Amino acid sequence: MTILPRIAATLAVVVAAGGATADQQDNAVFDLTLRGLYTGTLSVAGAIEGKSYAASGMLKSGGLVALVRKVRYDARARGSLSKGRFTPARYEEDADTGKRQSQSVMDYRAGVPQVKVYTPPKPPRPGDVDPATQGGTVDPLTAAYAALRDVAPAEACRLKLVLFDGRRRSQVVLADPKPASDGGLTCTGEYRRLEGFSAEEMADKSRFPFTLTYAPLPDGRLRVMEISMDTIYGKGRLTRR
Repeated sequence: MTILPRIAATLAVVVAAGGATADQQDNAVFDLTLRGLYTGTLSVAGAIEGKSYAASGMLKSGGLVALVRKVRYDARARGSLSKGRFTPARYEEDADTGKRQSQSVMDYRAGVPQVKVYTPPKPPRPGDVDPATQGGTVDPLTAAYAALRDVAPAEACRLKLVLFDGRRRSQVVLADPKPASDGGLTCTGEYRRLEGFSAEEMADKSRFPFTLTYAPLPDGRLRVMEISMDTIYGKGRLTRR
């Protein structure tokens, strides 16, 4: 499953704003369908206060898929935001694929990820990405929040982020805004695998195009309502409830 890289292939957000009044708060629930069949729920939320942001997320399987395998992904991220640029400070994830449980923790020093936990450990392989070379990247959850939060029209469809999840490097781009009849916008997007993926993964599919649709809000901002994507399992769609 892919879209916003392992973003959509995993995510849900339920932010911790600690009760303080934030400059921006976002909450959303998306239904995920593959080939027209309901397969899970992505909950999204985040908060920005001053020059700081915090987010947490969860993706869980549903429908017939959950009867076969229960999949759940929880993640938390926090960091700073300056001039529209997200810089993570810490990222934590817990995943359960129904066959395997895993954990990952990254701290960031001067924008460079430091992998603190990656369990179960995986043996080194050719093409592994050295975290020390990944300065300026963001974690998957930060990328998801940056792409899915409410934005001013001038910010819509203007996003390019390079991701690092502890082993793999990928990229998400939003561009080419086009007006919609309801006053919203549609964007052309792409998730691309860059480094750290196996030869089989790259041969299977390395580029995943998607279309993101915004609707207008009363305050003038735009809100993501739908994402249509190509996945390794066929056409997928995230639809906001």
